[in-house]
Amino acid sequence: MSQLLQIENFTLGFPGRPPLLDSVSLHVNDGEAVALVGESGSGKSLTTRAALGLFPGGSQSSGIVSVQGLDTLTASKQRLMELRRRRASMIFQDPRAGINPVRTVGDFLTETLVRLDGLSRAEATERAVTQLDQVGLRHAKELMDQHPHQLSGGMLQRVMIAAALLNSPDLLLCDEPTTALDVTTQAGIVRLLREEQQSRGMGMLFITHDLNLAASLCERVYVLRRGEVVEQGQTQTVFLTPQQDYTRQLVEATPVIEVGGLATPVVAGSPLLKVSGLSKTYQLPRGEIITALDDAGFALPEGGSLGIVGESGSGKSTLARLVVALETATSGELTLRDVRRPRRPLKASERKVLAKDVQIVFQDPYLSLDPRIPVGNAVADVFRLHQKQGRKEAKDSARVLLGRVGIGAERFDARPRALSGGQRQRVALAKALAARPRLLVLDEATSALDVSVQAQVLELVEELRDQLGLTILFVTHDLAVVSRLCSELLVMHEGRIVEQGPTARILEDPGDDYTRNLIASRPRPLWDAEPVTA
Repeated sequence: MSQLLQIENFTLGFPGRPPLLDSVSLHVNDGEAVALVGESGSGKSLTTRAALGLFPGGSQSSGIVSVQGLDTLTASKQRLMELRRRRASMIFQDPRAGINPVRTVGDFLTETLVRLDGLSRAEATERAVTQLDQVGLRHAKELMDQHPHQLSGGMLQRVMIAAALLNSPDLLLCDEPTTALDVTTQAGIVRLLREEQQSRGMGMLFITHDLNLAASLCERVYVLRRGEVVEQGQTQTVFLTPQQDYTRQLVEATPVIEVGGLATPVVAGSPLLKVSGLSKTYQLPRGEIITALDDAGFALPEGGSLGIVGESGSGKSTLARLVVALETATSGELTLRDVRRPRRPLKASERKVLAKDVQIVFQDPYLSLDPRIPVGNAVADVFRLHQKQGRKEAKDSARVLLGRVGIGAERFDARPRALSGGQRQRVALAKALAARPRLLVLDEATSALDVSVQAQVLELVEELRDQLGLTILFVTHDLAVVSRLCSELLVMHEGRIVEQGPTARILEDPGDDYTRNLIASRPRPLWDAEPVTA
């Protein structure tokens, strides 16, 4: 096999500061899948973007970064553009940052096929619809006419994966591409990526904080810490017999489904949150009615913890948005602290009152943070608004809370764009916790975090739940996280609740075929399915 991507002694940084990447070396061969793992902020994305000639403004670099013989450190803009159009594609972690919000999905997918490949509009549309089908999106033809805001995060990520595969690249660069996906869709995408990579002889560099996922897809792995490669080798060897303490810490922090020792379900007295017959429908421009949520009902007692799992588009996020009043139900009842929610958009004064009791952490941290405001000030502002603290006290409180979610004091004055995706998500969590809510809604809030930080954040949430009686509503596709944090579980499919009850009982003995499929879709290491060659 010939080397498709070659990175040798690559150093990247800014004048007068310690390097962000320090003598990084790695390679990807034709037809090979290679994982790049490490904590958020370790330099994984910077390393991968360098393969496309994408560097931070004002940065300085040295070494070699070569794709099929083209040195991206010195190549002209024209040659880099040709590389990005024909030979290499990248799937970014945040799908909303890569697609124009005012254009339809169809326009986004077909533009390059029409303008550069010379296909007719009809041919380009047919090819795009086929690719959407391949990545597991239902109603692909209808999706072509929709805008990004009409799709869930997981659905939009699959659109981005489809776009990256349309031109059959030789090198596929994946920056956490399955972060937003549920386990069944993730399993399908991983299977698709591996099939495409092997059938086309495509090379793939796969960034992930999910070591289980890396083991299920990649033959080799590089472990990156603070801009340096600390360990590399065959994935099986590195993960089963790690040589470095840091790698051992990552392996030990990787969550697994644990049904023993789960918290005893809280006995329901008067529930904090009660939902009955809740439904939500949307009308598409052509008049079609889409049912996002159908007759949902459950009760969540104060101090309880309820996990909601299901495929992307199953209605999980719609239910969460109804709870925090970002959406208005079409029918049904929602009661919070014995106060029935009106079936209309809340007034500004009503939202302010609700925010004292209910906070949400979104899947996408860009939705929670103002790009103009330093992250420390953003958290301090919440202490000032809801806790009535003075400016100095609020900043001190913000520093303490940011430290507890893994954001050091040196990041206090940084703006969101200067943080990685995982770091931004930790700031979003701190903002929500600063309000000291009674109900915390987490909508895939840990999906963007690496395993070590995820463990730290989950410990914090558990601590607050136990100390403050915080009630948790956790929307996630990670069954291992649910098994640790939530005593009750609710499984959703196509807008309906198909199973609910104690988490331990459902994970040990699921009563619905769909739930069994979710559990069976967890990533399995390659060495469990096929032999690993040296």
